[in-house]
Amino acid sequence: MHAQIVLFDGFDPLDVIAPYEVLHAGGTASGGLVSVELVSAEGPREVVSGAGALVLRATAALDPARAGLVLVPGAAGRTGAPGEAPDHDAGAGQRQQDASIPVLLGRTLTTELPVLLKAAMDDPEVIVGAVCGGSLVLAMAGLLKGRHATTHHLGLDMLDATGVHAVRARVVDDGDLVTGAGVTSGLDLALHLLEREVGPQIAHAVEELFAHERRGTVWRHQGPAPAAF
Repeated sequence: MHAQIVLFDGFDPLDVIAPYEVLHAGGTASGGLVSVELVSAEGPREVVSGAGALVLRATAALDPARAGLVLVPGAAGRTGAPGEAPDHDAGAGQRQQDASIPVLLGRTLTTELPVLLKAAMDDPEVIVGAVCGGSLVLAMAGLLKGRHATTHHLGLDMLDATGVHAVRARVVDDGDLVTGAGVTSGLDLALHLLEREVGPQIAHAVEELFAHERRGTVWRHQGPAPAAF
């Protein structure tokens, strides 16, 4: 499985680094069955995060045709109203730090990212994953209508508003769409994908390596619906 983790201006570093390390370790533990790279819609470039001045480098362009997994992170910044105007007079790094999370997520819709993500969603051979606000990027692009997904608890109403079946769970597995809630859920999402796609022994070895026990039940739209308590 080749994983491409998407960087965009204002991304949340933990949404990227947590699954990157898990998947990279899974590749090592499995003798190369998993590979992972950082990509952007624009191609190789330095990408400014929304957390201080931290910058990561995308080494390639997002290419769904080469991917087994495309993973979209959320953004880091201030909480604020979706209609809040960005400060175009500030430098790129300062704009990322000063902008609200809804503004940073909304900016992705003005790039080629939605087109590339649609190509990934349309390919049954590609798994699309999202951590935290990454689900909102997909939802705002009109790609999750009728699907089951989760995001940070502050964004669940926004998911509902776009026609998504929002689920209050840490990880939601909807087949070729797998989403995680808050930022640390990226660890659990990546470990779940390792177990599902490569095997439980590899996932367990990586879990032990990072001294991290996955939290909560992975929600699937299966079995009987629970009665009210």
